[in-house]
Amino acid sequence: MKNLKLPKTDRRDFLKTTGHLLIGFNLFPFISCNSTSEESNVQAPTTIPLRPNNGNEMLDSWIRLDVSGQVTIMTGKQELGQGIRIALIQIAAEELDVDIASCQIIDGDTGQTPNEGYTAGSNSVEGSGRAIREAAAEARYQLLNLASQKWNLSVSELTVENGYIKNKNQESISYWELLDGKFLEGKVTGQAPIKDPKIHRIVGRSLHRPDIEKLVRGGAHFVHDIRLPNILHARVMHPPTYNAKLSKIDPQSILVLPGILELVVDGSFVAVIAEREYQAVIALRKLKEETEWTFPKIATVPENLYRQMKTNANSPEMVKESPGIGSKINASAKKLEAEYHRPYHMHGTAGPSCALAEWKDGQLTVWSPTQGVYPLRNSLSDLLGLDIEKIRCIGMPGSGCYGHNGADDASAEAALIAMRFPDKSVRLQWTREDEHQWEPFGSAMAIKLAAGLDAYGKITAWDTHLWSDTHNTRPNGKGGHYISGRHLEQPFQFEKGRFSEGTYRNATPYYNIPFKRLQINNYDGPLRTSALRGLGAYGNIFALESFIDELAVIAKIDPFDFRLKNLDDKRAIDVLTLLKEKTGWESRNKNGSIGYGIAFAKYKNSASYFAVLAEVNIDSSAETFKLTKLTGVIDSGQVINPDGLINQTEGGMIQSASWTLLEEVMFDENGVQSKDWSSYPIMRFNDTPEVEVHIINRQEEKPLGAGEAAQGPVAAAIANAIFDGTGQRLRQLPLKPEKIDWKKV
Repeated sequence: MKNLKLPKTDRRDFLKTTGHLLIGFNLFPFISCNSTSEESNVQAPTTIPLRPNNGNEMLDSWIRLDVSGQVTIMTGKQELGQGIRIALIQIAAEELDVDIASCQIIDGDTGQTPNEGYTAGSNSVEGSGRAIREAAAEARYQLLNLASQKWNLSVSELTVENGYIKNKNQESISYWELLDGKFLEGKVTGQAPIKDPKIHRIVGRSLHRPDIEKLVRGGAHFVHDIRLPNILHARVMHPPTYNAKLSKIDPQSILVLPGILELVVDGSFVAVIAEREYQAVIALRKLKEETEWTFPKIATVPENLYRQMKTNANSPEMVKESPGIGSKINASAKKLEAEYHRPYHMHGTAGPSCALAEWKDGQLTVWSPTQGVYPLRNSLSDLLGLDIEKIRCIGMPGSGCYGHNGADDASAEAALIAMRFPDKSVRLQWTREDEHQWEPFGSAMAIKLAAGLDAYGKITAWDTHLWSDTHNTRPNGKGGHYISGRHLEQPFQFEKGRFSEGTYRNATPYYNIPFKRLQINNYDGPLRTSALRGLGAYGNIFALESFIDELAVIAKIDPFDFRLKNLDDKRAIDVLTLLKEKTGWESRNKNGSIGYGIAFAKYKNSASYFAVLAEVNIDSSAETFKLTKLTGVIDSGQVINPDGLINQTEGGMIQSASWTLLEEVMFDENGVQSKDWSSYPIMRFNDTPEVEVHIINRQEEKPLGAGEAAQGPVAAAIANAIFDGTGQRLRQLPLKPEKIDWKKV
């Protein structure tokens, strides 16, 4: 690679010429850690220069130092509100030994950032954080070697502070002076020395998040806020239900409306394009009133769902075999069998999906709240028949994104329409009804468990049998994964596939059990499903940790002691022990008006350790209960930003409580009936419990994924607390008071 001279320019011009100020707001698409940086309201440039990366192994694909004294960090992961931007900046600034105020980050842009696939599985800090740490360490090592050559001194005789290298003669030189306009060269070898966590100054601190300040102040932040030149507004009329076909439409009644530029009808794909957004909204309302559809009835309805799930599922797939498991359970001193059910869940995106697209000079640019800009580009290439090199996808924050929601579909629809309007930018937004009816849901699940105990309360054998639809139909190169692609006159075929992926996440107990068996049955269900936060882990841990509690009851052992007896991982034992201490378990109120329940899991059996205690107030006279407090303890290894970890964990706990107590997609033979917040209620502020999170910070360990650690344990802890307070075991979510036989309480 040749040494390239960077232009001698000021920071504002540098950022513009390298495409960092794409939209005119300082969070679009990068974030700077200088909270006093000036906000800009400039219009978006008519052309957006590319500065593509040279491959994930190259140093300057992750870290760039420009002549104005800035450090630019690149990540292929997307900021979804989880705080990875500030965490990744902290990692880079720590390893580089630079002032964090001089750092900025660009995330999720096929024109600039490395390809890191999807932002999913709570692996951003584990994966991208590791890559950026190694790249920053490599950069620092290279710069120290340059300085050692310049001064004819060994690297051991040099020190670094805030981007300045100093020697024993009190001479100093900045990184930027040392580079003299050149780029950092070469590959990330992974061999450069990593800083000892004991001397960290930046990693481990709760630093300010500019994106939260932006939200609090009502500043432009989301993809919904973007306004490009020559903008048009679009709405898509989605079919009333799955597999519906357009049978009657009157284009002229729509085209005569004020501001309507075109009505696109391609098979059953219908879109209206207008000069102003409200004009598109009015036209969509009229379209829905006048258009007719034909569609088949849905055969499986909720009251028959779990029975038909078993009847119609594929043959069992053995994930983990243990011959003779049935006889081992039957030979145990005590044995138990139970079945648990999880319904379909929504992402519940607060702001309906939105995207913008522009087709200009043979190039398509899409601004999207997707979780994977490179997979989006691959899928758009298939859908539109465009070469990948002609498509640029720029990731933008969406308003609530916990997996594969409607964001990719909205992006595809914006792109389809933009191709019909060259040199115009098209803004497309879904309605609330679109979002609720057409987003991919988290799959319903049935989990059947059986286990045996010895006379001392040790689990001797464990058998798990799962039934579930797929937890992953993300579009990654296939146009048929977009609902719009399936509705075209020449439709793209949808190949569901990847059934087992995510289904058995956390299905295997983390406990020390000598014999375990796990088998799954894939089920092609009635509703559209894909990745929702935690995938199958939420349902599996709900079942597993509820069942652990039931085993503790028949063993007549305290639920904390029972778990500790069956664990041999010190870190797992530590989170449970600290939870017991922090909640005053031994001195808890035992008068029956409060139910207490605990649960534990190590997410994916490889990420964060999390233990939680739920407190539920029982009101027998009113025949109801209320979740009042959740206390959690989390061990995520090395903590990059403690406040960020607490925020992530608190958010996961509250979301899980809402899923567990309230949420369930309602549908019938005519399709999804949960079309708004009344028919799909979520937890409101008045019902939100008190939440307390404690961290075990292990700076000597690697960081572990934490974003999805809380979901499953919270569900089980609530179920266990309800049992503790009422004496009745609820095994089917959501856990509602009407499922209790209050006469027996």
